[in-house]
This record gives sequence, structure tokens and C-alpha cells, in this order.
Amino acid sequence: MKLLPHSTIVVNKDVVSCDLVDEAAILNLKTGIYYGLEPVGERIWKLIQTPRQLNEILETLLNEYEVEKDRCQEDLIELLIQLSEKELVNIN
Repeated sequence: MKLLPHSTIVVNKDVVSCDLVDEAAILNLKTGIYYGLEPVGERIWKLIQTPRQLNEILETLLNEYEVEKDRCQEDLIELLIQLSEKELVNIN
């Protein structure tokens, strides 16, 4: 899967989540499997509660965290691909 800067990430309609202390708990209703995200992953999860483009998410993270752009982009793409493979998000 190739993500482009203008790729839009949307939370799958068959997913519910809740915020815990510095993490998010996510349930895929189709599979019944729970997932957890730690603080930065939780922040990304909050950002994609409304459809967002990859470049928007990246810019927000760069403004909020002290991280190199290339490293941030690589980690973001890796997480989004994992979320997509687990059917938690759709990437258009």
C-alpha cells in the first residue's frame, strides 16, 4: 500500500474507541479484537476521528512534537498501514 500526501484517512465505521489515560482502546466490531495505542498513537487516532489527509496529520505532529520530519513521516505511515491492515481505518 502506498500512501500519498493527499491520501485521506477515515476511521472504519465498524470501530469504536475510548480514551484512557494517555492511550486509546479500540475495538473492531467485526472481529471482536481490541487494540491499544500509546500517547502518540492516541494523538493520531484523535486526529483521524474526522477524515484527514496524511499531510495534515504530519504537519500537526511536527508542530506538536520535537521530531525530524522524515522520522515522523515514516512512523506515521507505518502506523496508518498497520491500522488499515487491521481494518480500523480506510485509506483513500
